[in-house]
Amino acid sequence: MNVPFLIDRSLAREPQKAQAGLGPVLLGMPHLALNGLSETWLLKELGHRHWLMLAQMAGRSVPDFRDAAGAPVYAAFRSVEVCEAAFERARENDVLHIRSALSRISRTQTLSRHELAIGGEIIGSVTLTSVFVHRRSGSSNHSIARIEVADLPPFDPAIRPVRASPVSCSDTGASYGRLKFTPCPSQDFNGAGFLYFTSFQTFADRTEWALTPDLARSSLLQDRRIDYCGNIDPGESIDVTLSQPKIQDGTVCCSCRIERSNDAVLLALIRTSRRFSNTNVVC
Repeated sequence: MNVPFLIDRSLAREPQKAQAGLGPVLLGMPHLALNGLSETWLLKELGHRHWLMLAQMAGRSVPDFRDAAGAPVYAAFRSVEVCEAAFERARENDVLHIRSALSRISRTQTLSRHELAIGGEIIGSVTLTSVFVHRRSGSSNHSIARIEVADLPPFDPAIRPVRASPVSCSDTGASYGRLKFTPCPSQDFNGAGFLYFTSFQTFADRTEWALTPDLARSSLLQDRRIDYCGNIDPGESIDVTLSQPKIQDGTVCCSCRIERSNDAVLLALIRTSRRFSNTNVVC
């Protein structure tokens, strides 16, 4: 017997008011990875909150920014810092509380800081720095440029972004190995057509796992710094070069350099510090 599936058409006819998702999050499988809170999900969530907070700062109901010609303006991230992460404490059905603050630090840049807590205990903090950009010509991601948007409060020139993370890895260390990836448009790019900022650290993690599996398997994220320098168009490939890992005082540090394959343009520098989850590490 066929049971008809009934659709309430009134939901499609009535205008729906979007709810700004800035409250606590009940954690489930979409939010978790093998070792606790998913860093990829977290950065997506915090990036979205950063975008919503920009709209609030500009006095807008939704984050729709345009240039003088009416073309979309985006908040591209310049850097991400994860500090003192204890993501392994997160479990299914925990409630994640996120305390966020947004500041304007230049004509085109804003900075948001997010403190993460579960059960009253801090499990890390994340700092995001973004810059307003638009495409200068066509649709290529090679042609993005900074732009100032209206309606934001004035910035204090005395405010400067402060590095919160103690990551001390250098990107100038000896190369340990290199892998090539071709990012997938349906998985790695966002709705604006950019290689999503959360995809960069996933390629770094995949490279670490492929080239240093024993270290990757036996350590947990502690601190990470990502500096973004460029982007690619769908169909282009990237080269990820891993530096020689450095082990000291119960932590392992390494850096990744991500470049566009066809012209070696630098796209990102990623410095990561992990702490060993046990003492039986095979190097």
